[in-house]
Order: sequence, then structure tokens, then C-alpha cells
Amino acid sequence: MITVEDRELSISTEDYSLLTDLYQLTMAACYAGENLANKPASFELFVRSLPEEFGYLIAAGLAQVLDYLAKLHFNSSQISSLKQTGIFDRAPEKFWSNLAKARFTGDVWAVPEGTAIFANEPILRIEAPLWQAQLIETYILNTINYQTLIATKAARMRDVAGEKAKLLEFGTRRAFSPQGAIWAARAAIAGGMDATSNVLAALKLGRKPSGTMAHSLVMAIQATSGSEMEAFNAFNRYFPDAALLIDTYDTIAAAKQLAEMVKQNKIKVAGVRIDSGDLLELSKAVKSILPDTNIFVSGDLDEWEINRLKAGDASVDGYGIGTKLVSGKPVNGVYKLVEIDSIPTMKESKNKATYPGRKQIFRSYNNNLISRDRLALASETPEANERPLLQLMMKQGQATKEQENLATISKRTAKTLSSLSLECRQIDRPQPITVEISQSLEQLRLSLITRK
Repeated sequence: MITVEDRELSISTEDYSLLTDLYQLTMAACYAGENLANKPASFELFVRSLPEEFGYLIAAGLAQVLDYLAKLHFNSSQISSLKQTGIFDRAPEKFWSNLAKARFTGDVWAVPEGTAIFANEPILRIEAPLWQAQLIETYILNTINYQTLIATKAARMRDVAGEKAKLLEFGTRRAFSPQGAIWAARAAIAGGMDATSNVLAALKLGRKPSGTMAHSLVMAIQATSGSEMEAFNAFNRYFPDAALLIDTYDTIAAAKQLAEMVKQNKIKVAGVRIDSGDLLELSKAVKSILPDTNIFVSGDLDEWEINRLKAGDASVDGYGIGTKLVSGKPVNGVYKLVEIDSIPTMKESKNKATYPGRKQIFRSYNNNLISRDRLALASETPEANERPLLQLMMKQGQATKEQENLATISKRTAKTLSSLSLECRQIDRPQPITVEISQSLEQLRLSLITRK
């Protein structure tokens, strides 16, 4: 039995095969023992209902899923560690041989990142040998659920703030983990934000990090040099294009002193940030004092607060958004078996029933707005003016498309938002598009119920 504690708890891509719930492995062992492991199976990832006050979701996280699947394997040390737990003492030898030669050999169908989806619509479908499709559930749900949540929130905030506003992701310190912070930064940009303050995330994403300064710099220099203005001068000397944080002591007094220094050509102020107080009134007051300066605000912002500021004609050019972006109620995506060995399956539990069979989403437009989504069997053909959303992204373990960059995904998000009705996009009591069920899919569902 393993008794050594790893206190670093860092994760590398080599660890991803074990980043799974125990029952994925115990089921894989059972499948092997019952000669089911290599039966062709199809699983679909979807949400049963949208989060409260959400009219849509923006799909995100597919790139990391495909990368994970392409690299999936178990090394001898990992297999040895599993054996040492004692949990698998009765597992069949076929289970261990499956792990030793593990590679994902299946197909992945998915909607492109940046696409709007609704309840009961599959974000992706996995078609693979049963044990492989089962094993990957935990990682896929973790990745898709979290990034979809962040991308959707970012899209909502962009929609409310408007195209011209600067939106910065400041959520690293409030994200649920260091890995989560990286994913949050990526999904936020995919959802429409301009940049992240997370240096590692920005560099990994090929972006320039963006940020300002903290109150501690002002307090440290003020305490040792005797002046808040000295802090502004010092920071501006090294970072002339960065915004100055002016609410450490008295926001209006700081703005007035900066205005006087600007008037005397002693400093050029690219922007100021306000992090506390009544952001609506302070932004207007600061703008009257520094009319040529960009004003950024931060401090527990979300789409509702941005909407309040906009409705009150706040003088705000940009928003720094952290806690309310990277946390909150989760996207409760689920991953369910829909077909095994060409036999359609479904769950019939109360409030958790699923639709059977491999499915496709057919989307219709009217005047560039989404008019209808039809959930149908994958074998059905589109009707007039319908477009299938799920695309083949991986075939027999090999990617079928080049990975998209964030610019492409964020543009798709923007286009997606413009295709949604105002009723669907509104942040209070939104009205999601009703997903119609095809006649063939409904007949299949009813036939499985009556068959029992």
C-alpha cells in the first residue's frame, strides 16, 4: 500500500491518465472481466438544464480534451502504483494489459469552441471501445464544464459591456486551483475578454499579460517617501503605459493631484483604476477631473454590476473582472452512455432521464438569428436550411482538424452572440431557445420504455 505523501501535488501531462475517479478504473476492470471492454460504445456530454439566469452556454475546453486524448497512456510506474493500492487484487489480467498498451483509438464528435448550446444538446460525443470511453469521463467533464462556465460568463460580460470596452481577466487568485487559473484565462479570452493578468497563462497562450498595480505599492512608497504621488511617479517612471490605482486613500484627491501634475507636464497618465467605493459616481467625478484619461474599474464585478454602471452612464473604459468570473455555480455537464454495441441505451431515473442513441444537433437560422435547434439521431439528415453542429474532430485517435487559435474561437463567440435573440441574451430571466426533439428520436425513446 502506498504510504508516501506527495506534498507538492503538482500535475504534469504524464499524470493525466490517473487524474480520474476510482470508479472509472474499477468499471474498466469489470468490463475486461466480463468481455465488454472492447465493445464499441458511445457517450455524450451535455447539460440537463442551464445554470440559473443563463439563456445559453458557450462551449469551451475542446482543445485540451483532444490534447489529453492524443497523449493518453499509462506508464509502468503508474500501473505499479495502482497495484500497490490493493484495490485491484481481483482485477483480471486483461485489465492490466489494457492499461499497459492504452491509447485512445476512438472518434470524437463535438461542436466547435465558441458555439452556443442549450440543455440536452451534446457538446461532444465519444465513440470508442467501452473501457476507453469510460476511463476518460472525469477529465473530459472537468475540462469542458469549467471552461464552458468561464467562456459563457465572459461572453455575457462582453455582451453587456459592449464591443469597445476593455475587459481584463483578473481571476487567478480566486480560481479554484493553479490549473484552473490557466484554464479560466484561456476560456475568458475565448469568451470575448481582451487579456489576462496571469503571466504564465498569457505567455502559454501567446498573449501579452495585462495589469496595473496594487495598493501595497502605494502604501509602501507613501510610508517610506511620504507621498502617494511619489508612488505614482515611481510606477509611471518604469511603466508609463500602465494604469495607476488611485483609490488607496482618497480617490478624488488623488485624481486632482494627478490632474495638477498633468497640467504641469510632470506626468503623463495613460489610465487610472478604481477598485472600491461607488464606482458609478467615482468614475464620473474622476472623468471630470481627468477628461483625457482612460478609467478602469474593478472589485467584485459581474455582468449585473457592469449593466448597472452602463445604465447609469458611468465613465468607464474598461473592467477588471476576477472572483465573479472564475467562481460560482458550476455548469453541471454529465457524460452518459447512449449506445453500446449498436444497442441504444438511456437512463430513465426521475429528473435524470436521457435521450438514447447517437445524436446530432441541427440548427436553423432566420435573418441571421437562430430560429430553431432540433435534436435528432445522428443517422438523420438535415432538413431545409438546417446545419449540423457536431463535427468530427478526431478519427481513430488522430485529430482531423488543425487546432484553432484563440482569436478564431473568440470571433466565433462574438458571431454566436449576434445570432442569439435579445430575449435569449438578456441577463435577467433569459428565454433559452426551445430544443425540439425529432420524431425519430422520440419514437426511439418511447420504444425503449415500452420494451421494458
